[in-house]
Amino acid sequence: MSETAMHHPMAPQTAEEPIEGLPPGWGEGIGAKITFAIAIAFSAFQLITAAYAILPSQVIRAMHVAFLLLLGFGLLAQLRAKTPAGKAWFWLLGLAGFATGLYNWVEYAPLLLRSGFLTTPDIICGVVLIVVVFEGARQLMGLPLTIMCGVFLAYCFFGQYAPGALQTRGYFFDQIIDYFAYGTEGIYGTPVYVSAAYIFIFVVFAAFLERAGMIALFNDVALGLVGHWRGGPAQVCVLSSALMGTISGSGVANVVASGQFTIPLMKRFGFKPAFAGGVEATSSMGGQIMPPVMGAVAFIMAETLNIPYAEVVKAALIPAVLYFGACFWQVHLEAGKAGLRGMNASELPSAWGAIKQHWPLILPLAALVYLLFAGYTPIFAGTMGLALTVVLILSTPIAAAIGPMAFRVVFWIAVGVASASFFEFGVTFLALLLCLLIVACLFFRGGRETLLICVDSLAEGAKNALPVGIACAIVGIVIGTLTLTGIASTLIGTIIDIGRDNLFISLILTMITCLVLGMGIPTIPNYIITSSLAGPALLELGVPLIVSHMFVFYFGIMADLTPPVALAAFAAAPMAKVSGQKIGWEATKLAIAGYVVPFMAVYTPALMLQDPGPLSAYVGYWGEVTYVFVKACFGIVLWGAAVVGFLFARLAIWERVLAFTAGVLLVLALPWTDEIGWVITVLWIGWHWWTTRKVSPPAVASP
Repeated sequence: MSETAMHHPMAPQTAEEPIEGLPPGWGEGIGAKITFAIAIAFSAFQLITAAYAILPSQVIRAMHVAFLLLLGFGLLAQLRAKTPAGKAWFWLLGLAGFATGLYNWVEYAPLLLRSGFLTTPDIICGVVLIVVVFEGARQLMGLPLTIMCGVFLAYCFFGQYAPGALQTRGYFFDQIIDYFAYGTEGIYGTPVYVSAAYIFIFVVFAAFLERAGMIALFNDVALGLVGHWRGGPAQVCVLSSALMGTISGSGVANVVASGQFTIPLMKRFGFKPAFAGGVEATSSMGGQIMPPVMGAVAFIMAETLNIPYAEVVKAALIPAVLYFGACFWQVHLEAGKAGLRGMNASELPSAWGAIKQHWPLILPLAALVYLLFAGYTPIFAGTMGLALTVVLILSTPIAAAIGPMAFRVVFWIAVGVASASFFEFGVTFLALLLCLLIVACLFFRGGRETLLICVDSLAEGAKNALPVGIACAIVGIVIGTLTLTGIASTLIGTIIDIGRDNLFISLILTMITCLVLGMGIPTIPNYIITSSLAGPALLELGVPLIVSHMFVFYFGIMADLTPPVALAAFAAAPMAKVSGQKIGWEATKLAIAGYVVPFMAVYTPALMLQDPGPLSAYVGYWGEVTYVFVKACFGIVLWGAAVVGFLFARLAIWERVLAFTAGVLLVLALPWTDEIGWVITVLWIGWHWWTTRKVSPPAVASP
């Protein structure tokens, strides 16, 4: 790995990036060293327990939350507190939170024996945990999520006074504390399990890949492949964000990381600031639905539905292609409308050259994809992918010190064979290889610097995991309330009653719920809450379970693009130097596939490679999949033309209305709508091409 890979101008400096709710960096003085050490200890604990099942799941969950609270409040003390008293208060909260994890660890067996009959220390520890988790969420995630979860918790205490069907039988104080602070339905529920077992590992994996130069590789490949296309800078943004989605599932973080380069570049090449920000926000949010790794929600979905992770990836594949295809297409049209050319091909890096120079970076990602689709669990695949990345990084300075190329090739082959031996000899063999490389790095030039990169990556990974982990912890309050009180059944029944008369209205209500919730809370808690309510209801109405969960997932993502509160758009605003509202509206137009494809999949599950429909009886399953995919592509082509007002030339108002109508007819899937839609589409596109074939917009030279 060359020095340029480590310090590429487009590679984000992870230590300087702000984490949700926190300023960038680690602070100063002894406190900074302590929080940095806590972050490393957090990563070490998670990786060891992932590689070796040495602790019960309940203890791992409790310590995961404990470390989140200690690190979170430690960083708040360093970066947010203004006075010594404020710093002391935050550290006190962090230590109190960490103590609850230690209490669960030490008292694990006794707690199992006295389940349901808590002692006074048990109750005190449980109360402290709930209070500190709420305060941590308030500080790191903001008030909306905290208030909403607080309302659910209050419902457990006072639900017996609620009117009508909302009334509960009432619960004792110690019963509520036991349920939320010690069971697997509350704070230590499935979301925290997924955060501890899967998400944390993949976040650290992404941190290592970023520091190794993977983002630089992605950007060079994107520049080389599509930089010379019409609207090249914006096309690069879309492709690089799609590639980023393979290692990072955080949309807003992607905006911050890559937008610093792509948005000014798009503006310099003639794109309007709002459109440039919209392209970055839309493509970065799409990273969460981009296989093979996708976002954290995909792991939660697999665990919730008890299906292999590969099934989630399979369902997301075609919608992800349509989503990014829509982004590419609208950028192409917008550039054509403005007469913008691509970037000068002679000044762009070679995609193949970038791959040849940095090809070792692709190996851990390829191994991860193989393991995920070979049937291994995500925790095993993620741990091995991370270990192989570390092997690659640690081997680089050693290889650089080997003179003749032939010997270097032999060294890399030996490292590759040794790394692959974990299939035969297990994780311990790979751990021994890592220890050997660490010792070797101490004696080679550049080795110590490489070790520091690894240490920094461990710390950054733990810091990056904070928002996701805290969100998973507090949203357990909502899930616990739904199961403890049974209110979920009441709400599900309401959705089913509406859907019996009109499924479409049920889907619209579910969509609105996701968009409204997403105005104040991140994608993960949004998905967990709405899928708990809408998933079972839509299943009762005949929608396949994975399709209903994908429906909720997609609109949770769309919430970050939809005004008035579009978090991804507002994250892009400072770099675009334009209103977040304007960026939000541009992003909404660009992400049109994200709004339409979920509805199409409900009525035609084959679009998500699920159950065959009536058409498969005539053309076979893959024939149906192909037909629905082509139909969706043409719908995107027509809607893009209608939204931008350009196809081969500028469109009149009536042409835009006609294009939009034809697109709607193609995706409605009602009797005769396909036939009418195809006729209008073919006739209009043919007519438009014929009348404009000699007309071309003036090309604007790229700077």
